[in-house]
Amino acid sequence: MERSKLSLRWLEVFLMTARSGSIQDTSAESGLSASTVSQHLLNLEKHLGVNLLDHSKRPMELTPAGAIFARHVKEGVRLIRRGETELKTGNWSDAQDLRIGIVDDFDAEVAPELAQLLASALPKSRFVHYSRPSHEILKLLVDMKLDAAVATPPLEPMPGLMEFRLLRDPFVIAVPADFTAAPEDLLLGQSALPFMRYSRHQIIGSMIEIHLRRLKIQLPSRIELESNHSLMGLVADGSGWAITTPTSFYRAKRYHDRVNLLPFPTKGFARHMSLFITDVFPPGMAEVVASTLRTLIARNFVDSMIEKAPWLDGEFTVLDTPNTPSV
Repeated sequence: MERSKLSLRWLEVFLMTARSGSIQDTSAESGLSASTVSQHLLNLEKHLGVNLLDHSKRPMELTPAGAIFARHVKEGVRLIRRGETELKTGNWSDAQDLRIGIVDDFDAEVAPELAQLLASALPKSRFVHYSRPSHEILKLLVDMKLDAAVATPPLEPMPGLMEFRLLRDPFVIAVPADFTAAPEDLLLGQSALPFMRYSRHQIIGSMIEIHLRRLKIQLPSRIELESNHSLMGLVADGSGWAITTPTSFYRAKRYHDRVNLLPFPTKGFARHMSLFITDVFPPGMAEVVASTLRTLIARNFVDSMIEKAPWLDGEFTVLDTPNTPSV
């Protein structure tokens, strides 16, 4: 039987184009010129003798034959990548590359120390760090642009990810330092202070909205922000109140003396922070990274916040639970 002369690069370019539907987007993602991307696709289709993409449509779509081929190629490339990763990381100190995305909550305190520790533990590795909101971090991981990601678990299932729990981060009420009323009054709308929301495009904002609906609480929508620092700044200035978490509050250190945290009244709720990997990434390496992250989170966040607000003890806590196969 004649051995196939398929190029792995052809297959990778094909998968990128199948996902984006655009030669220009594939060019930007791969670092190849648009003409090279087009040539790789042409070579692959010519080799197979079938059209894999409908080039007449914008964005391009897979043909029926292309859809079948893409399913098999995706699994094959995944196995090749996993084999390559295991070869490169069979010895922890010999790892070649580590691309890790960290949710922006941990950007200032945890990420720099983690980079230093990993650079020391991985002397031959190229360490690349990205900081984004959780939903963007997870998208990069699923698209194989990251090896590991630290983020809040997604609201919708994302099959194929393995989760290592790191932190329980309970939701609390943030009010101006001179606020004296009961937090229940805020939820009942019996306060002159307006409610300020996190953007509902973010996981944290969506979680808050879901819980308020669950409690049948409706609050006017006046201010909605993506920036945690802007939200805490408005609370500090007495412009309103917010539902946040100890981690998010702790990031805004410049406002700590002008913002108080109160327990969430009625039925409380929490988010988790976790390390996520795909099955391409060696679980043994993920365990080491997760253990390091737990130590850094405890030292930089949990211990400090419990000292400020002792009532958080037992609620705001590092998690050392077995990993979950998928989410």
